[in-house]
Amino acid sequence: MKKVLFFMLAASPFLANAQTGNYDVKGKIGKLSAPAKVYLLHREKDKNVTDSAVLANGAFEFKGNTNLPTQALLLLDHTGIGINSLGRDADVMNLYLESGNILVAGTDSAKTAKISGSKLNDDNAKLAAATKPVLDKAVVLNNEYQKTPEADRPKLVEKYTVLQNEQKAVLKKFIQQNPASFVSLDALRSFAGPAPDYSEVMPLFNTLTPAIQNSENGTAYKAALDQLKATAVGSIAPDFTQNDPDGKPVSLSSFKGKYVLLDFWASWCQPCRQENPNVVKVYNQYKTKNFTVLGVSLDRPNGKDAWLKAIKDDGLTWNHVSDLQFWNNQVAALYGVRSIPGNFLIDPTGKIVARDLRGEELEQTLAKLLK
Repeated sequence: MKKVLFFMLAASPFLANAQTGNYDVKGKIGKLSAPAKVYLLHREKDKNVTDSAVLANGAFEFKGNTNLPTQALLLLDHTGIGINSLGRDADVMNLYLESGNILVAGTDSAKTAKISGSKLNDDNAKLAAATKPVLDKAVVLNNEYQKTPEADRPKLVEKYTVLQNEQKAVLKKFIQQNPASFVSLDALRSFAGPAPDYSEVMPLFNTLTPAIQNSENGTAYKAALDQLKATAVGSIAPDFTQNDPDGKPVSLSSFKGKYVLLDFWASWCQPCRQENPNVVKVYNQYKTKNFTVLGVSLDRPNGKDAWLKAIKDDGLTWNHVSDLQFWNNQVAALYGVRSIPGNFLIDPTGKIVARDLRGEELEQTLAKLLK
């Protein structure tokens, strides 16, 4: 549970800022007392920090000094069983630590408690209220997904896409209305998603105030966007060389003159394996029409056998490369790949003409280009 919570924090862009300040978090949740405990989890630079306090008639307090703004989690252990014994349904609240007094008040849980005395948390509450209707729909859709037979689940993809677009619209509006809030930088990260579109994200980043853009977190995110620009649609695909399963080096540039689908996947990635039949279909349809696929696997250091088995089992008869370094794969880092499946469609001149094509969209794009 503790690892899950710190993973949530590590995914946040608000790990630290240049400004330093003292915070004082005072809380009162119901009338809980020992052995009930409350935990405050946050990150300082690259370190996980856990603080704890015993409740006395519902009251607790945390004091500290932190680089701000810092996203944190407040976790309430009602029976004192310990943070590592709590499940995924633990009573958790999201908040931001910033200089000054932060007040937390609730009747029976951290999830429903309210925060006051903090501008940053006021902004966060405003964003949470704006996104709640979409998230409520997502819960309903997820329940529907769980009850749907696996063969029929792809039919729900369109519903997920509609919800994603709804959420992006809400986040975009919040960012545009709150350009001076650090929460907007967080909202921008959510808006961008795991496979950001540079042409969509960068204009929104530019709407943020200079103070936000030039903060430590802002400049770090700008650097990530600059890297993204190198692999944006319209850019020349960065060349690379990586070994195939037999240890022979394969370069992207060796395929120049063809349309190439640079496909990032892994044997352990179930969505990748579900998408593979679509890639096999278009490969077989267009392999004689100046088109090929180059697979880049993010399998683990001990995963070569699983990689080769997946290639055979899924009928992936095109070229494959990997350094078997999991998420540290050098080609994935070069292309800014943070989620899989992911792909880049490269034209005969070496220019990226599309990315993250799936199913029918992949087939229709190739049909148009290779007609």
